[in-house]
Amino acid sequence: MTHYPDSVRQWLATPFGEALLQRESRVVEESLDGIFGEQCLQLGLWGEANLFLRHARTQRKWLVDEGAADAGVAAIGRFHRLPVQDNSIDCVVLPHVLDYSDRPHAVLREVDRALTAHGHVIILGFKTGGLWGVRRLVPGAGLPPDAHHLVPERRLRDWLQLLDMQIHSNVRYFFRWPLPLIRGAASPRWETRGQRWWPELAACYMLTAQKRVSTLTPVKPVWRRKPKVVAGLAESTNRVSRITRGARIRFDAKDS
Repeated sequence: MTHYPDSVRQWLATPFGEALLQRESRVVEESLDGIFGEQCLQLGLWGEANLFLRHARTQRKWLVDEGAADAGVAAIGRFHRLPVQDNSIDCVVLPHVLDYSDRPHAVLREVDRALTAHGHVIILGFKTGGLWGVRRLVPGAGLPPDAHHLVPERRLRDWLQLLDMQIHSNVRYFFRWPLPLIRGAASPRWETRGQRWWPELAACYMLTAQKRVSTLTPVKPVWRRKPKVVAGLAESTNRVSRITRGARIRFDAKDS
């Protein structure tokens, strides 16, 4: 289950949290710049509904959340069982979803199922070390509360590679002290220096990957008989979800 606690929403509304959202909007914008297609899907309402999706270059943009039907949320559904057709999404954005999920493997498998051939995934996560590694030792540390499932970068890379995804980039960002009362510098120049000189001290990371599908088509020998189709073995994979207005939706580019 993945659901951002109310304490996290309150933290994001603070000046410290707003600074993080501003920086994340920028790094996601840079990643989405070269991604095109029909559908872009965001999992989880992190900040405002259009914080990341406004930068998408796809024709359609959707937001799925597991919590309340807030403005801008297209559908309510479980992230480990998405209301999305197979091979129908060109890009999926996961803003700290895995940090609050007790089923991260299932979420990633669903993302892989929903992505089209050569589709992209953009994952934002909190680093387990760096300046914010002392968060549990200092009261009032800047890491959002209740993030109990942090996934290290190396482990996430291994999971994606097991799904046969090609990792394109790994960006470390937000070089701020983990104390809200110590504002520190927030200029782009400071971020550039941090990425160049002390990337391990970053508070967050963004990892982008692309689904890889083999283009080889096996050639069947001419002497093989065409197998008979046995009815009753295939199950429908159509999935629907409760919509904010009581209707139902299918994320299928052909039906959109």
